[in-house]
Amino acid sequence: MGRRRLGNRISGFRIILAGFAAVILIGTGLLMLPAASRSGEAVPAGDALFTSVSAVCVTGLVVRDTALAWSGFGQAVILVLIQIGGLGVVTVAVLIAMASGRKISLMQRGLIRDSLSAHQLGGMVRKTGFVLKLVFLTELAGALAMMPAFCGEYGMHGVWMAVFHSVSAFCNAGFDIMGDRTGAYSSLTAFAARPGAVLPLGLLIVIGGLGFLTWEDIAVNRFRLRRYRMQTKVILAATAVLILLPAAWLFFEEYGAYPLGERIGLSLFQAVTPRTAGFNTADLAQMSGSSKVMLTGLMLIGGSPGSTAGGIKNTTAVILLANAVSVFRRRNHAQLFGRRLEDPAVKSASSLLLLYLFMTVSGALLISRAEGLPIGTCLFETASAIGTVGLSLGITPALGPLSRLVLISLMFFGRAGGLTVMCAALSIKSGEVSRFPLEKIAVG
Repeated sequence: MGRRRLGNRISGFRIILAGFAAVILIGTGLLMLPAASRSGEAVPAGDALFTSVSAVCVTGLVVRDTALAWSGFGQAVILVLIQIGGLGVVTVAVLIAMASGRKISLMQRGLIRDSLSAHQLGGMVRKTGFVLKLVFLTELAGALAMMPAFCGEYGMHGVWMAVFHSVSAFCNAGFDIMGDRTGAYSSLTAFAARPGAVLPLGLLIVIGGLGFLTWEDIAVNRFRLRRYRMQTKVILAATAVLILLPAAWLFFEEYGAYPLGERIGLSLFQAVTPRTAGFNTADLAQMSGSSKVMLTGLMLIGGSPGSTAGGIKNTTAVILLANAVSVFRRRNHAQLFGRRLEDPAVKSASSLLLLYLFMTVSGALLISRAEGLPIGTCLFETASAIGTVGLSLGITPALGPLSRLVLISLMFFGRAGGLTVMCAALSIKSGEVSRFPLEKIAVG
């Protein structure tokens, strides 16, 4: 029974990967149509594939400026791909099945559980309904909040801009359509001093990055913090720390020449966006080397499990930190909020960090060798890709085919999830038939 259950779960992981791949291919085909291009000419397959992968994997790295290269139809295709990627392919498929009146099978419920990073199989249909309400109500509220700023600047076209950026922000995608207004690849730098646009975007990024199960826990227990699941407490605490500490660093290190209000806004937004949104209100290439290293670390950490964000997830980082503390204090088990962490969680966290670091560094070395670029710049781009962030130091549009393929692979890996990809790719047997003799090895 145990082997059958594990086999079904591995098959589920493969279905999730196949779903992502299918949506990417469909998106590529649509973006290759002449109608998707602003020039009316067919877009090369390589550019269409890169854009489709970036949209479905809610990353935001682009080889063509979204506003300048794509028509209204092309931008709509990108927005739909972002929404599917943010919700998750499995969640979207189940929503369609529910809308058609079909009964949700046990296998489909298991797929939803894996897609949302839930621990239990029960209540998956109800959770899916909650996710749907949360997503569309939040995106609608975000669009309405940004409309005054965008419509005041660009007229009725501001409605579309508010909707596009609301969906992109909540899904932590980082795609923007500002290029035809403020210059190619300018992101939101022209709105740095406009809180009416920047504040809703920042809130949408945080809300999307907290995770659907976190918001369900908050909705059920409201302000009764003691009733929150340990995971919810970890996510809220980690999110606050990973925003406030980097913001304080940027406040003193980068933006001392700005007025106080704008200085606070720039610092907070640049601290929020690596988690993993991809918008920016300041020129990242002008940052100091230490700040770039900090942003690279934030991109690798990413958001929360079961959210629209990527990265190794903030819970993984906290588990590794708690395990280190337990080792330093000579404890047998890691502890958080008065609860003991299970050993498999610690092992998975360590493996995930090692896997992400290996792929980030390997990808950066390949790009650096192929393009003749500094390794630090390449590390920033590969961390952005595998963390599904979308921040860039400006090198992505000029990269060659091999380097683009590296980024495509990292984006797909980062969105599908490292453990999902590895479990789907490897043949795993359940249980240990026998044990090898025990041998001690020195550490440190």
